[in-house]
Amino acid sequence: MPSPQPNLVIIMADQLAPQFTSAYGHPLVKTPNMDALAARGMRFDAAYCNAPLCAPSRFSFMSGQLVTRIAAYDNASEFPSSIPTFAHYLRQMGYRTCLSGKMHFVGADQLHGFDERITTDIYPSDFAWTPDWELPDERIDKWYHNMDSVREAGIAQTTFQIEYDEEVAFFARRKLFEYAAEQTQPFCMVASFIHPHDPYVARPEWWDLYDHAAIDMPAHTIPYAEQDGFSKRLMDGIEATTITPSADEVRNARHAYYANTSYFDAKIGTIVQTLEECDQLDNTIIIVTADHGDMLGERGLWYKMNFFEHSARVPLIMAGAGVKHGTASSPCSLVDLLPTMLDMASTQDTPPPPLGQPIDGRSLWGMAQTGKEDNSAAMGEAIGEYCAEMTDHPVIMIRRGAYKYIHCDRDAPMLFDIKNDPLERTNLATSKADLAKNFADEIAKRWDMANIRRDVLAKQKQRRAIYEAMQKGARTDWDYNPPRNAAEEYVRNHMDWTETATKTRFPPYSSE
Repeated sequence: MPSPQPNLVIIMADQLAPQFTSAYGHPLVKTPNMDALAARGMRFDAAYCNAPLCAPSRFSFMSGQLVTRIAAYDNASEFPSSIPTFAHYLRQMGYRTCLSGKMHFVGADQLHGFDERITTDIYPSDFAWTPDWELPDERIDKWYHNMDSVREAGIAQTTFQIEYDEEVAFFARRKLFEYAAEQTQPFCMVASFIHPHDPYVARPEWWDLYDHAAIDMPAHTIPYAEQDGFSKRLMDGIEATTITPSADEVRNARHAYYANTSYFDAKIGTIVQTLEECDQLDNTIIIVTADHGDMLGERGLWYKMNFFEHSARVPLIMAGAGVKHGTASSPCSLVDLLPTMLDMASTQDTPPPPLGQPIDGRSLWGMAQTGKEDNSAAMGEAIGEYCAEMTDHPVIMIRRGAYKYIHCDRDAPMLFDIKNDPLERTNLATSKADLAKNFADEIAKRWDMANIRRDVLAKQKQRRAIYEAMQKGARTDWDYNPPRNAAEEYVRNHMDWTETATKTRFPPYSSE
């Protein structure tokens, strides 16, 4: 008998800007599986990350809390085991919880509420990537982005990213069949892929989906001298001021990114097909999203680390049991997914548990069920915070209604009318001075910038001291090693092979 609580399957991309998908209207990029989910579900058209960098964004996504509340400042910030996540809460509500793929957990706790992880992670779990705001112009050359990913874009038979995503999909598919065979319900699985994150390198069959000559070039580029202060620092930081990619290199990078977006989309198709084969599709809510986007040459910028639309926006599509077909324009963000999933999982007999910490998100479940927009001033907003490399002061974004405001103490403010100027060509901070002042006053009231900066500096010093010490003597690794016991897999001497065949066959054999 199906569980009254729906299964939840979250499929996450890394560095996927919704603007570069057919599901969100791109004329070239092919994402048929995202299209199919959007055609029977709810597509959120103003969804944002809460930090345009991998680890901080994912910690906010998992905890429903903003970056500055949990000190998730950069890619080497520790995610403390004492912070409750949606996986913890869903376990309290009777769910089996499983992570296949990337979540960029930093620290000794590599589960954070998941019953199990079935792959390792792809990036370091220690403090290696800690930036230094006292030396903001120094690069960690081993880890920071540069222009090599653009200059070296193209085709390859395999990469470490392809190997990783093949593993993520394989183990996710195996676990879904295991859940079905064992009648494990309800379950929450997160399948988190690394594509289309740079390096921009694609296998031939995905590259060949696209006519290279037809690949569109960036719609809006800005010379370095005309960039805002933060964008200049970003260009300096990724070495885009000293290395200018050729038009061919830009087209290669975008071509490979489009190809890898289609590759990720195919993994969505694999998981949806598996749910269908498991007879669980009708009792499952699927959520497709990403941790942040990719500028891909727009405004002359690459990768992420800023709050312009191609970096800060994420796809967000929900489909499945109880989800209405439609689109929603109300601004929202990844912190909203924790309360949304708890509402999805709740029944009269199983209400959401008490929260262990206050959260910053609000539930989108009512909107997904009814299609009714929530554009009230108090609710229809997205908040972003950036406290990592390429800056030495916090950067804050507020997206509310049609407008987006971006603040950093050392830079001139930026105000954009996203509805009428989606490419953010015109900064309205001067021409709409009253509105800009209202946003500035709000930021001054809600954020203690000096205190945040002090805390960032203090946390950086702590982590650098520990990291340097851990480079001496015996090596200690936090990297997750998925438990596997080959003696208990497939067919072994202590097993009856007929029982193994019966246990792993789905659907089970029936003589009728």
